[in-house]
Amino acid sequence: MSNASKVLGLGDQVVDQYVNLNVMYPGGNALNFAAFAKKLGYDAAFMGVFGDDANAAHVEHSIDALGIDRSHCQVRHGENGCAKVNVVDGDRVFIGSNEGGIAGIEPIEATEADWRYISDFSLIHMGIWGNADHLLPRLSIMGVPVSYDFSDEFETSTIDGALGYVQYGFFSLSGMPANQVKVLLSSLYRKPNRLLVATRGSQSTIVYDGERFHELEPHVIEAVDTMAAGDSFLTAFLLAHVIEGKDIDDSLVAGQEFAAKAVQLDGSFGFGTPIS
Repeated sequence: MSNASKVLGLGDQVVDQYVNLNVMYPGGNALNFAAFAKKLGYDAAFMGVFGDDANAAHVEHSIDALGIDRSHCQVRHGENGCAKVNVVDGDRVFIGSNEGGIAGIEPIEATEADWRYISDFSLIHMGIWGNADHLLPRLSIMGVPVSYDFSDEFETSTIDGALGYVQYGFFSLSGMPANQVKVLLSSLYRKPNRLLVATRGSQSTIVYDGERFHELEPHVIEAVDTMAAGDSFLTAFLLAHVIEGKDIDDSLVAGQEFAAKAVQLDGSFGFGTPIS
């Protein structure tokens, strides 16, 4: 199965229920990564825990429709992950969630067959909501680059527990001044990090490579739905840099251009259906 362009989203999948629109879409940081990678032409897989309800069935159907491999996913009895939001003028307003549903209660466990499967990927993406941090120590010695999205709700303990195992770290720091972002990224940078990336909403994106900073100002666009703006950016950025070997600045542009297209879709990557 070895393929230089095969990538894995490991961790969370949910349905995003747009309550005021009575429609729901598949989503979740790790699944979004796999979906966007597939849209960009890569061989992509997702590995995570599903519930056994109608919400899970819709996500599974969407994954299959995209042609994403989910052969190593696990199904448990219970609620699938679900987040409830309203959309106002293209921006998402979170109402609440069930904290990952059954995946938050019974996190994913990897068998030896799973580890052999994982070892064949060329890039793995995880995130703070994936309930899979316990896999990081072994992942870190497999020789496969790992990226991790810390989002904007990270605790010091989370950073200390995850950042030392990953090559690429992403942070959502909207509203934080650039000088403070640079101080933060440089203070967090540690072995084995290669790049730490801070997205800042309508402000510039900043990347630290351990020696210098790279910065790209955003394009102002009219968004239909910003649900997965950050996930689409990080996916295209990572694939351009890690897989295609583009330099950081060109990869930033690739991420920005793809994100501009992604926010023209409803939901993270489409596949809306009435809330069940």
